[in-house]
Amino acid sequence: MTCPKIYATAGTLILLASTALGQATDVTVDSLMDRLDGVAPAAVLANSTLLNPTASGEMQVLREGSNGWTCMYPGTNPMCADGAAMSFLQAWMMNEDPPDTLGFVYMLLGDEGASNTDPHAEGETADNHWVVTGPHVMLLGKGAQPLLDSYPTEVPEGAGAPWVMWPGTPYAHLMLPID
Repeated sequence: MTCPKIYATAGTLILLASTALGQATDVTVDSLMDRLDGVAPAAVLANSTLLNPTASGEMQVLREGSNGWTCMYPGTNPMCADGAAMSFLQAWMMNEDPPDTLGFVYMLLGDEGASNTDPHAEGETADNHWVVTGPHVMLLGKGAQPLLDSYPTEVPEGAGAPWVMWPGTPYAHLMLPID
């Protein structure tokens, strides 16, 4: 991502996964690119800004990108996000209102799970509807809101059907599984 403001607050993105705090600081561009292989289309990844969470909890910029995308592997949830999505993620982490934009995130390697109802849940509980999602993309930000009424708020049975994650919150967004 080329927006300098993300680097000023990128440390907040470490909270995307609590397991990121123990990651090594000796990660190289090549080793991170190997770990991110397949998370997004090759053309997105090839020219993206690369962020690496350090052991101190800050985000290290390994490479400045040229295409407006930021890719990272915080904890167990590798992703590539466009500039609007990075602004949304910042707002989510800071518990602020999301921007009035439409953001896009690739998570084509899937994730290790999140609550489908509580945007700030850090682990599975009996009542937070924990869901592990395979390869998917997300549409997020206030620009996605007009789409949300057309989709269920519960994870549909079977693979491949979209749903609204975190319904009824300012961070509601559309999950689009990719087979």
